[in-house]
Amino acid sequence: MTDVTLTQAILGDLIGFPTISADSNLDMIDHMANILLDAGARVDLFHDETGTKANLFATIGPDREGGIVLSGHSDVVPVADQDWSSDPFRMVERDGRLFGRGTCDMKGFIAAALAMAPDYAARNLSRPIHFAFTYDEEVGCLGARSLVPALQARGIRPAMVIVGEPTEMRIIEGHKGCCEYTVEFRGLEGHGSNPDRGVNAVEYAVSYVARLMELRHQLRHRAPVGGRFEPPWTTINVGRLSGGVAHNVIAGRAELDWEMRPVQDSDAAFVREDLAAYCNDVLLPQMQAICPDAGITTYVIGEVCGLEPMEENAARRLVAELTGANGADVVAFGTEAGLFQQMGMSAVLCGPGSIEQAHKADEYVALSQLDQCLSMLQGLGERLTRHV
Repeated sequence: MTDVTLTQAILGDLIGFPTISADSNLDMIDHMANILLDAGARVDLFHDETGTKANLFATIGPDREGGIVLSGHSDVVPVADQDWSSDPFRMVERDGRLFGRGTCDMKGFIAAALAMAPDYAARNLSRPIHFAFTYDEEVGCLGARSLVPALQARGIRPAMVIVGEPTEMRIIEGHKGCCEYTVEFRGLEGHGSNPDRGVNAVEYAVSYVARLMELRHQLRHRAPVGGRFEPPWTTINVGRLSGGVAHNVIAGRAELDWEMRPVQDSDAAFVREDLAAYCNDVLLPQMQAICPDAGITTYVIGEVCGLEPMEENAARRLVAELTGANGADVVAFGTEAGLFQQMGMSAVLCGPGSIEQAHKADEYVALSQLDQCLSMLQGLGERLTRHV
């Protein structure tokens, strides 16, 4: 079986696991672990506190520092309310494309890496090749945030990581961070005929949103000179605001979901500090003057650091040599790469498929993209082979 045929077969199996972030990924993790064990890899599983999710970390090659990590996330986004042409969890080939949820984001890269495992195991590698497959990337990079300290505690120190997010096999050396929050407003219900007798949680949530909009405007003026991101400033997005029970009832509770994508850590600190002061000095005194039990609670859903472009980046240089690329770009969407960079690795994104197909109905990856990915991974094995 050729690498391409094997990759397609593995990808079809992976698509068959409906690893939506809200559900367990254990069946897929066990399946991948068996593939790697059969290839001779050393495999470790790291379960979350619930025991229903796990990260997989595996190694082929010598037991030493300085390895290369091939990284991907096992979870996918939901398919609810999407108009698919076929079953999203059964891979279908049409016109040189493979359709199914996760084909490009990002089980295509994972399948290619797994297909290469027997080849890597048959080589006399000078450095280890690691496989890092995580859970819950789509909801805050929770798996990677757990895996990184676990690897550090074991003294595992790879030199670089290739995160196979869908980049159309372009090298991406930088991306914004992603910070997601849910803010709960607790007020005091009452009859709508006398609004001043209650504390309307929805109204205070709206004031909070207005503050976010002011900050969004200010952040445009904090954009770094010569910034390469699109847009070049830190962005804020309000995703959901809900609360109240009826037209004539003062809303006693409200909930707000919002996100920030910082281009620099100082922007994130600026926003968090401003909001804390606005709540403590303005909103809470007004709310608690009427109801001492009123309050505002912020829940951190995820704070994922960005991938900072580095002048010297060994991973960028390696992938450029393997793919023939003569440059590197930056993107606005977030990934796990910044977490690995904080661990001390040089990091890049490079994987098959386009982000334009991710998260949509009829998601697909082109076979030509998988071919390019396999070529890169085959070149990696050849480069690391010691000839005696």
